[in-house]
Amino acid sequence: MVNRSSNKTAVPEAKSAMDRFKFEVASELGVPLSDGYNGNLTSRQNGSVGGEMVRKMIENQERQMSGNSQSQMGSGMSGQ
Repeated sequence: MVNRSSNKTAVPEAKSAMDRFKFEVASELGVPLSDGYNGNLTSRQNGSVGGEMVRKMIENQERQMSGNSQSQMGSGMSGQ
């Protein structure tokens, strides 16, 4: 199957960190995400991973903007 995803990382160097972060969040949520095609997962499962990633990124950015540099996001996205 050809990958026609329009999802592109704005900073290509961050792709591996984003992938680690995605798998970390999926693990926390109990979503059995695998490397490659995940067509066996429901939209709800996939959406929960993306939604939680966004929630954590926003939370981290708010912390940085408020001057509190102690992040609770995990190793995948810390300091980025």
